[in-house]
Amino acid sequence: MILDAARLSLTNLFAPETRSVFWKTLGLTFLVLIGIWFGLREIFVLYAWPWFAAFFPDLPDWAGWLTLFAAIAAGIGLALALALLIAPITALIAGLFLDDVAEVVEKRDYPNDPPGKALPMGQAILGSIQFLGVVIVGNIIALFLLFIPGINLIAFFMVNGYLLGREFFEFAAMRFRSPAEARAFRSKHSSTVFIAGLLIACFLAIPIVNLLTPLFAAGLMVHLHKAVSKRDSGFRI
Repeated sequence: MILDAARLSLTNLFAPETRSVFWKTLGLTFLVLIGIWFGLREIFVLYAWPWFAAFFPDLPDWAGWLTLFAAIAAGIGLALALALLIAPITALIAGLFLDDVAEVVEKRDYPNDPPGKALPMGQAILGSIQFLGVVIVGNIIALFLLFIPGINLIAFFMVNGYLLGREFFEFAAMRFRSPAEARAFRSKHSSTVFIAGLLIACFLAIPIVNLLTPLFAAGLMVHLHKAVSKRDSGFRI
């Protein structure tokens, strides 16, 4: 069921019907990442580097390598910060485009089913902001766990698998259910949702490809919600 949902979601990524959403999502993600990169770079140039220079005002000639080391470390730090921010950026952008993706998937693959109802804009934005905070906190915890050998990568996949799976599934479910019903439905099928979330985390871990995470995750969870709903007669759709 989960693999079928993932396969269908990958197919929908390149379908003609999703092309406009594809370019909007990719373009917005690039713009946000570029803005953050330049913002972090300016913070380093304006504040961190002058502090470093003031702390070591009279370096001998042989210590010039410290400057090179500091520049390399700063570049690595910026890249690491950007990598850690991909997950929350993905969460924020998903809230803007999930309904567009869901509508395309429903029309393309479930034409005979009742269509879902788009979330009100205010509710979608509020939910995205709340999720953004949750994902940032989760990834800060995962960052600290990176320093513990043996569980660093596990922490990344577990944290993002749980958070991304939970929120993307509830977004998809709320097109057909109230927020309380969506949370209860997700909780009832938490194991299935978590495993699907791990697939999203794996997608997120692939450089460049991970820029399409919102599209993939939204499509995956729309398909998964449909499949789970049809199998579960105890919950209406």
